Amino acid sequence: MAEEKKDKEKTVKEAPAAAPAAEPKAAAPEAPAAAPAAPADPLATGTEEAKPAPRRRVKGSKNIPVGVVHILASFNNTVVSITDPAGNVISWSSGGRCGFKGSRKSTAYAGTVITQEACKVALGHGLHEVSVLVQGPGSGRESAIRAVQAAGLTITSVRDITPVPHNGCRPRKRRRV
Repeated sequence: MAEEKKDKEKTVKEAPAAAPAAEPKAAAPEAPAAAPAAPADPLATGTEEAKPAPRRRVKGSKNIPVGVVHILASFNNTVVSITDPAGNVISWSSGGRCGFKGSRKSTAYAGTVITQEACKVALGHGLHEVSVLVQGPGSGRESAIRAVQAAGLTITSVRDITPVPHNGCRPRKRRRV
């Protein structure tokens, strides 16, 4: 609903702006003749405008050279979050976000694709060195670590932070297949 309100506000703001623009066109016929000449120059020198485009894609672009890759590999899915050392998320990805459904989200291939997508965004923020924290018993664990290295990030350390109970809560019942 908030998006609909924003869209309505944009259309309301655009309507008054379009009305005054129509009046000067009728008053000054020379302005349209000069307008085509101006866009022709930027098209001829398109290299100047093409360079800033990749920088605009990364929202809130900051130069973050060191970060942490959090890999959560469960039996059902793999989730990768890349943060700065303070824990602020730079980029993230998961099986569903990459288009995998059902049991395909937990495969090793999905872990690779998920990690590659998260690393692309992080590289846009200037990330170079990462430490990797792996949690969970899923099959996407090792393939996700390999994908971090293949993406061009330098891995400084790999830690397994899977919680292991010291005979705490009673486990779930055994699966019968």
